[in-house]
Amino acid sequence: MAGRAPDDGSNFVKIDRSRGTFKVSRRAFVDEAILSAERAAIFDKCWLYLGHDSELAAPGAFLTRAVGGRNLIFNRDSAGTVRSFVNSCPHRGMRLCRDRAGKAKHFQCFYHGWIFGNDGKLIDQPGGESDYAPGFNTDCSADLVPVPRLEQYRQFWFVCFDRNAASLADYLGGAREYLDLTADQSEAGMAIIGGAQEYAVRANWKLLVENSYDGYHAMTTHASYLDYLRNTVGSLSRTPIDGVARDLGNGHAVVEYTAPWGRPVASWIPMWGEEGRREIDAIRQRLAARHGEERAERIALRSRNIGIFPNLVINDVMAVTVRTFYPAATDYLEVNAWAIGPSEESEWARKFRLFNFLEFLGPGGFATPDDVEALENCQRGYRNHVEAPWNDISKGMLKNQPRVNDELQIRAFWTQWNQRVAAHRGGGGVPA
Repeated sequence: MAGRAPDDGSNFVKIDRSRGTFKVSRRAFVDEAILSAERAAIFDKCWLYLGHDSELAAPGAFLTRAVGGRNLIFNRDSAGTVRSFVNSCPHRGMRLCRDRAGKAKHFQCFYHGWIFGNDGKLIDQPGGESDYAPGFNTDCSADLVPVPRLEQYRQFWFVCFDRNAASLADYLGGAREYLDLTADQSEAGMAIIGGAQEYAVRANWKLLVENSYDGYHAMTTHASYLDYLRNTVGSLSRTPIDGVARDLGNGHAVVEYTAPWGRPVASWIPMWGEEGRREIDAIRQRLAARHGEERAERIALRSRNIGIFPNLVINDVMAVTVRTFYPAATDYLEVNAWAIGPSEESEWARKFRLFNFLEFLGPGGFATPDDVEALENCQRGYRNHVEAPWNDISKGMLKNQPRVNDELQIRAFWTQWNQRVAAHRGGGGVPA
C-alpha cells in the first residue's frame, strides 16, 4: 500500500519539496541508538541553557543544575564573575555540592574534606603539603573542572561541551532578535520570579520541542482553556490569534502572533479595570520612549513562542516562561520551567503575571496537563511504528509565508536534527 513501506532505519526524515511533503520516522522517538546519537551529536555539541543572570544575584550565590547529562555548579564567585564547574570533586569524583542553591565562599567535599574556593581553586585538603609531592597542583589538575565553554546573551547563560563550537552569538543567529524582544521588556533587566517548576513527561523529548511552538493544536487541545476565558467576563479582547512562523537558522524557530489574552508587559484587557489600564498605559509609554512606537507595539501586543535548538523554549505569551528539558530515556523527559519578568515591575503587574503563568503555563494549569496527555498518547501510539512508520509535518510547506498554525517551525527543528544525527551516524539522512 502506498505510504506504508517499512521503515528500514536508513532515513529518519523524508522531504519531497515538489509535492510539499515533510515526514519524520516514528523510530526517531523510540530507538535507543538514536537517543545515543542525539546525546553525542546534539547535547555534547550544541549550546545548552544553564540559567539566568538574575539567579545569581550576589557574589557567592550558587545553583546546581543538571544540563546535557552532566551535574553542574552555576555560581558567581566572590569577585562577581559568573562561573560553571563540573559538580565532581577532582579527588575521587564525588558530587561536590549537594545543595540545590545557596551562598558560599567555598565548597567542601563531604567525602575527604577537600576545600575549593568559589573560583574553583583548591584551597586545602587534609594532610596538606606533607602528604603530597611538591608542586602537586601546579598544573591545576586538582582544581574544579570548569565547563568547556560558558557564555551569555542578554543575561541568558549557556554552556557547551564542545571546545571548538562556534560562539554563542553566532550559534543563536536569528534567534537573537527574539531574545532581544523578551529582554527589552525591562528597563532594569529581566529576573526569574520565584522558584522552578519541575515535572516529568512519559514521552520523547522531541515531542515537547514540537508542541512548544505548535500553533495547530491550540484550538482543539486547549479548547477548555479558551472556553474558560470566553466565559470569564473581561478576560479576552477582540484581537484574533493570527501571525507567522519563521525559521531562524541553526534549528531555531519562532511563531509570532497577536492574541486576545492580556499581557502584563503592556496589553490591557477589560478584566484589569481602570487601574490596570493606567498601569499598562504607563508601561507602553516607557517602552515607546526606549524603543520607539513600532518596536514598543511589537513587544507589547505580540506573543512569541521561541525555540532555541535543541531544548530551550521561551514562551513570551500571557506571561513569560523559560523552559528547558532533557531526555532520561527514549520515552521519558524531565522538565524545568521558570517564570521571568521585568525586575522593576509593580506589585499589580507581578500579581497578574504570576496568575497567568500558573493558570495556563504551569503543570497545574490549563495548558500543561492537556499537553502532557497529548504527548504521552503520541508516545503510546509509536508502539505501532512498524506498521504506521511516519509522522507528517507538511502543513504550510508550499506557502511563501507559513502562518502561526502551520508547521514551518517544526520542520526547522527536524532539519537541523537530521543534519546533526545523520552526520554522526555517517549518513542516513537527507540534506537541508
